[in-house]
Order: sequence, then structure tokens, then C-alpha cells
Amino acid sequence: MEVPVELQSMLDGEHGQTKQKAARLVIDLAVTAGASEFVRVEHAHVAGVSVITGGHGLRRFLTDLSGDPQGKVTIPTTLNSAGCDRERIVEMGIEHSDFLEQQFEIVHAYTELGIDAILSCTPYDRGIDAEGIGSWAESNAVCFSNSYTSLLTNRESGLSALATALTGWAPYWGLHIPENRTPNILVKVDCEMSDATDWSVLGDWIGKQVRPEWDLPWGPMPRITGLPWASFEMRKALTAAAANYGCPMLWADGLTVDAPPMTAYQEKLSFTQDDLDERYRELAPKGQVDLVVIGCPQASVGEARATAAAARARMELGEAIPNQRLWVFMSGHNHDLISADGTLDLLEEAGALVLRDTCPEVTPYNRSRYNHLLTNSLKAEHYLTSGLNRMPTSVAPIEQCVAHAFDTTLVEGPLPELGAVAPKPMATAKAHRSGDFESSGRGIPSQTEWSVTGKALATDVPITYLGYVNPDTGVIEEPGHPLEGAAIEDTVLIYPKGSGSTVAPFVLMGLVYTDRGPKAIVNRDVCPLTLPAASLLGVPYAHCFDADPTLEVNTGDVVSMALSDGAVTLRVLSRATED
Repeated sequence: MEVPVELQSMLDGEHGQTKQKAARLVIDLAVTAGASEFVRVEHAHVAGVSVITGGHGLRRFLTDLSGDPQGKVTIPTTLNSAGCDRERIVEMGIEHSDFLEQQFEIVHAYTELGIDAILSCTPYDRGIDAEGIGSWAESNAVCFSNSYTSLLTNRESGLSALATALTGWAPYWGLHIPENRTPNILVKVDCEMSDATDWSVLGDWIGKQVRPEWDLPWGPMPRITGLPWASFEMRKALTAAAANYGCPMLWADGLTVDAPPMTAYQEKLSFTQDDLDERYRELAPKGQVDLVVIGCPQASVGEARATAAAARARMELGEAIPNQRLWVFMSGHNHDLISADGTLDLLEEAGALVLRDTCPEVTPYNRSRYNHLLTNSLKAEHYLTSGLNRMPTSVAPIEQCVAHAFDTTLVEGPLPELGAVAPKPMATAKAHRSGDFESSGRGIPSQTEWSVTGKALATDVPITYLGYVNPDTGVIEEPGHPLEGAAIEDTVLIYPKGSGSTVAPFVLMGLVYTDRGPKAIVNRDVCPLTLPAASLLGVPYAHCFDADPTLEVNTGDVVSMALSDGAVTLRVLSRATED
């Protein structure tokens, strides 16, 4: 593979240390992915902004980049949501020590790199010209752009998107290549889908059907039939919820370009009215609601107007929202638009708190005030109930959400508790293995030689770092995960790939910085959510073995791995006893 002259000069250090690190990561990703060439990128969107998502790993990494006058992005680059509205932090009641100072230390560091701090998770909702090759690191934006626009982007991590922004180059691989953009699940919708939250439920439901034995190298990519006409808000809700489970794009007959013809799918699914109704019953509030949050991803102008219309109907009856129990999260761009058309005034008159530059999942809530949230978004529910906030979260359409904001007595009784109902175990195909095992895989170019021996921590289920791996202890906390309760510290960590948020590398880096990370990582599939942290911090990394180590290695096995001349040999030295 020939490296472009410009990229090679960055790798040689001719453009400063920051671009040298970025070029090394881009080349590591290219070789690992088996890319045959590099491609110029038109636009980048960088994730990893909030204090509670990037954490100390992000802050330390950005500090390491500071002070390099040549370390500026070379292509138009925008920035994801922050963790608060700096003008409304008092009303938000955030008690996180030094949160505002740390938050805008992070934002300032990104702006020093030349990034446009739009602080939005919906770059597609502000008139960005969505064409060509992108490098986006916000999962909902990746799925939206690939599904509905002409901008093609792989599901980048915050680090890989930043590396591309700094160099202007990316490996030509994955969803850049037409033959990889093919559906692998067929979903027939056989029910009414009249509300945007119905579409959010559908996206989440599809993700929950995925099984580890399915062959999904780029993640679940469904073709969906039977959907009616859809508003912008419906399409946005569908892709955002599906993206929680690693979906980078989808096809919906009549709403997207036609799906490529397929002779076989991994599975054919049917989503019925019973499925929709059952999910709403599971998600309905069953105890006192403390706070209603709208806008995950950040609310469109249409969502803000729908919220305002529901509020106005209650105001005409002489009612008002007590104690600012309704928060609406928006990008600065859309906040300015609703300020101009009167929607903002109506919401604030009703008693709502309208926030800009942040979104529900990256906000640290004051637990002396709020312990049960209600939202219209399965994306919000997915992350709010995770380790980011660990808050019981219920889901209902916007009109019902607004009703709960006005009337505190709609659901009375004790607050719900996370874990009160045992989670469903995630599907796994693992069985205990015995006997000898040896397999060959590959390393990454920036690592030339290493040797590691240690106890394996192995699973065939993807690991979601953000919210489900404790950033301080390294314990996996995802309910129902086969490794729930296990610590990744000092292990040879073996798993298919990362899932969930594209901020994953910063969580992993934070654990490595504090010696709570793994001593080596093995991925079955090339993982742009994991490789960047390993590349930048020198954690031994291997992938693409000739026999699947996620199935052949047991947790507790003592294994050895060695890298030489780009090849990695993995051996089981002794087997763990079967439980």
C-alpha cells in the first residue's frame, strides 16, 4: 500500500508531533483494516467532549497535544455536544466538582486545534453539505448520514476522526467501498408507526435482536419494509436508536435509496403491534417522575415545536410546569432558530428549561433532585441507565412526556430502582474449551515486537466501554453481559469488537493511564473503537486470527502472545477449570 506523500511527511515528523501521532494512527488503521489505499476526506466530526464521557483519559490526551503550533486540523471539522449549557449550569444544579472549568478546558483544547465547536451531536441538522467522504465519530450522525444523505462515513472513534481531521486522510475501507454497503438483516414492520417515539422503539428493538453468531463485519445493517411516510424526526429517531447497537446505516423502503438486492440475510424479523405495545409497557413510568428530558439526539426545530404545542394546550387550561421539570436539549443553531420564531418564549413561559450545546446522555444529574427520568428517546434511555448516570429512565411519546412534566401526580409511588428486575442475559455462543489451542493473527504497524503472558478475559459479545465499563475501576457493568462484574485490569482482553458510543477509546485510555487497563487486547474484527487507544498508548494489540479466539479461549485460561514481523502467535498455556 502506497502512503501519500503528504501523509508520509506527517509520519516523518515534518509537520510536528501532533500530526505525526495522527498519521501513525491513520496508517495503523489502514493496514489493520487491509485497506489498499487512502482517501481524502471532506469533513470530520469529533466526539468525546463531555467531562463524564471522555473523562480523565480525554483531558490527559488533549494536554499531551497542547503546545504544538503545527497541530491544527486540515479539513472542516465540527465538535460534538458538551456536558452542560454554560449559561444555565446553576439551573441544571450540577454538583460535579470543577465541572464547568474542566468542560471548557476540553472545549478550548479542541478549538486550539482549529475545530469548530458547534457542540452538537446532530451536524446533519444545520445545513452541512453532506456529500463525499466523511469521518464522523457520533454514532447517531454516522447512521443518519449513511442512510439518508450522500456523505459516506465509517463508524469512527473520537480518536480516529480526530486523526483524520488533523491529516485530511483516511483509509479507504469499510463503508467507503460500495460492495460493503449491503443489508444483512431483513425487517418487516407490520404495525402503525404514527409517532417518532415508535420509530425510536423500532431501532432499539432491531438492535436487541442481534446475536453474536451472526456475521456482521460492519455491524447490523437492516433493510426495513412496511414503514409509512416519515418526518425528519421519525427518520432521526430510528437511526439514533439503531446506532446504540453498532448500526452504521440502514435502508427503509420508500425513505432511503433502494437497498441492493440480496439473496440471503442473517435473519428475517417481523416487528408487530404486539412488539411495539409490549415495549411501551416495559418502558412506561411505574413510579414518581422527577424530570422529563427531550432532545437525544439534540432536538430538531420540529421536536421543539411539538413540545411547545403540547405545553400550550396545558397552559390554555391555566397550568404551568412546576420546578422546571421539563428540559429540552438543543444545538446552538436550532436554539437560535426557535428563539427567532417564538417557540423558545412559549417553552420558557410554560416553565421549561431550554438548554443549548449539550444533550441528556452526557449531563451529570444532581441526584439529590433527580432519580427517575422520563424521555421520548431510546437513545437517551440506553445511556442514562448505563454507568454514565445509572438512572432509572422511562420512555413515552412527547405529548405524554409533557403531560408528566405538568402533572406530578400522573404516576405516584416509590421511585423505580435499577436492577429491581433481573436483566435478560445477552446471547452468547461460548462453551468451555479444553485441549491445546494455538492461532495466528496480525498486529499493527506502529508495534514491532512484544511478548505478553497473562490470564484471559474472553467473550464473544461486544464490549460497550462508554457507560458500561467503569472508568475508575475497569469493571464491566453492562447488565446481562457474560462478563458483567469482571475487571479488565491486567488481563489479556479478548472480545469481537467495541459497540455503543464512539467515545470508547477515551475510556480505555483513561484506564491505561491509571494502570487499570488490560495488558493486551485481542479483537476478532478490526475495531476502530479500540485500536486507536492501543495504537497511541502502546497497548499490545492483535486481530484477525485464523481461528476465533473469542470462542476458543476461556476466561481464566493462561495465554501467551508474541508479535514478530507483523504476525502474532496466540497460545493457551493452561486451561481454566470449568465452572
